[in-house]
Amino acid sequence: MRKTAPVFHDEQTGSWHVFRYDDVQRVLSEFATFSSRMGGDNGSGSGQLFASSLIVTDPPRHRQLRSLVTQAFTPKAVDALTPRIQGLTDELLQGIQARGSADLIKELAYPLPVIVISELMGIPAQDRERFKYWSDVIVSQTRTGSATEEHYAANTEITEYFLALIDQRRSRPGKDLISVLLSAEIDGQKLTVPELLGFCALLLVAGNETTTNLIGNAVLCLTEKPGTIERLLTEQALLPPTIEEVLRFRSPVQSMYRMTVAEATLGEDVIPAGAPVVAWIGSANRDERHFERPAEFDVDRGQNRHLAFGHGIHFCLGAPLARLEARIALAALLSRLPGLTLAPEARLERMESTIVYGLKELPVNWQPA
Repeated sequence: MRKTAPVFHDEQTGSWHVFRYDDVQRVLSEFATFSSRMGGDNGSGSGQLFASSLIVTDPPRHRQLRSLVTQAFTPKAVDALTPRIQGLTDELLQGIQARGSADLIKELAYPLPVIVISELMGIPAQDRERFKYWSDVIVSQTRTGSATEEHYAANTEITEYFLALIDQRRSRPGKDLISVLLSAEIDGQKLTVPELLGFCALLLVAGNETTTNLIGNAVLCLTEKPGTIERLLTEQALLPPTIEEVLRFRSPVQSMYRMTVAEATLGEDVIPAGAPVVAWIGSANRDERHFERPAEFDVDRGQNRHLAFGHGIHFCLGAPLARLEARIALAALLSRLPGLTLAPEARLERMESTIVYGLKELPVNWQPA
């Protein structure tokens, strides 16, 4: 598509699809033309939930909303979570170390980010399983993008759950993120309930789904390329650039939606105002015009200007947290599970989603301690 139809109009759905790096970058960052205000639905049945969320808001409101949560995700604030993330990782690996085989998604890549974001938000431990299920449902849009009864049911359940939690925090505030947002003000005004709901839903999905996939995708990349794990064990400084290459090569978020506010010209194509646009991040990150040998996983790539976390004002707020969790999880995996390989009988299946990319299961073997 990058070669033959870099800007493609799907006449069945009316959507425009953008595949090249420069065009994707422009769609993601030029908010005056490509708006994020979409009612947040995209057919997923999650419209009400995301209707006032950061990801479907343009400036100036976006700037105001973002400034409220930025404090929780500054490098300093994220850094302070290091001991807790390390402790959780060790705990999770301790449970499987002696086994010699496990599904790494189930045992580490899924629980680690869920626990971290749940604790940040003050979600009780007994609700984490539900939390994860809802998150999976939100991102599991079918190929057609149409919502199922399951989507609508989950949407209703999440809304009711967070409304009850918000009420609870109003009367008994804590030090969690929801309590902080409840007391926050913009120009002397508190956040509206839909805005609070939007924050909760966004943190729920963005806080665990994408990091789970980043960790899983990283292990898959490392086990696919012989010698990489050995190099990482001896050259620890190589781990951060390796994570950046995973983000480029198997982007956890494959696409983002926008809506044209005005007529826009991309290359030779004119997109009318009011048209839905899908920016394909996964394609941009493999654009031959920007990356040499883009279809190759290369930990020595060096400067890696991928778009995995978006671009511009909507650049992923949780990027420092995702990078930290991935770095801690991978360092622990490589040092504590010697001889880590993909299980020979593994049948890998990707999640059913056009938005996120990750594996349902990741069966691996190693030499048990």
